[in-house]
Amino acid sequence: MNDTMKSTLSKVPAVTLGFWIIKILATTLGETGGDSVTMTWLGETTKAASGYGYLIGTGLILAPFILLVIAQIVAKNFHPFLYWATIIASTMLGTTMADFADRSLGIGYTGGSALLFACVLASLATWYRAEGTISVDTVNTPRVELFYWITITFSQTLGTALGDWMADDGGFGFLGGALVFTAALAVVAALHYWTRISKVLLFWAAFILTRPLGATVGDFFDKPFNRGGLNVSRPLASAIIAAVILVLILVIPQRPGKHPGVEPRTA
Repeated sequence: MNDTMKSTLSKVPAVTLGFWIIKILATTLGETGGDSVTMTWLGETTKAASGYGYLIGTGLILAPFILLVIAQIVAKNFHPFLYWATIIASTMLGTTMADFADRSLGIGYTGGSALLFACVLASLATWYRAEGTISVDTVNTPRVELFYWITITFSQTLGTALGDWMADDGGFGFLGGALVFTAALAVVAALHYWTRISKVLLFWAAFILTRPLGATVGDFFDKPFNRGGLNVSRPLASAIIAAVILVLILVIPQRPGKHPGVEPRTA
């Protein structure tokens, strides 16, 4: 690959059907994985999952997440396993941070969702003001990558709070909440194909909505029967989902997106 080709490629994958399938599974893993850390492992050892467990869990996940983001920014090209590992770490971090804010700090699902939605909008607005675009196809410089991962983290945290709000405060339950978010994603897909609404804005709408979908699906699997779940072991559910993601990354072609408006020249 020549230098001109390299300069036109994004360091995130092309947005295809395979991308969305893996993204939804990654958000589901983020929910079951984050809960495994704070509720299963730390909850059993500290007996304080509703208090310090969430804070300690956030700290445990934050460190590898930062290292993965640094590795992603330092990398010269797109690496599928590195990218998806960073996405999964961000979803796990989003789970623990949202639970800490909602439950330990007492902000509640409604307040937490509103606050985090404002953070997502602020992050996107700052990104747009600095770069003139928030398209993920432009993620090929350290500054843009930093904007990208900050926005991702806020959106993953928002998704957890929004999923919990829909399932609990909204009264839909975990399965009902998953159906609501699936329907919302179908609407976004329809708008993408049959309207002239900005594809970039629709991407971010879909990206944000996949997180509460994954959160409600993850909760549906691991919550006890008396709360409307299937009572599947969190670590077991996480291991199964992680194995499926690994297989899909190997099977589904993973290619970087192209910088919009720039066509690579052939050698």
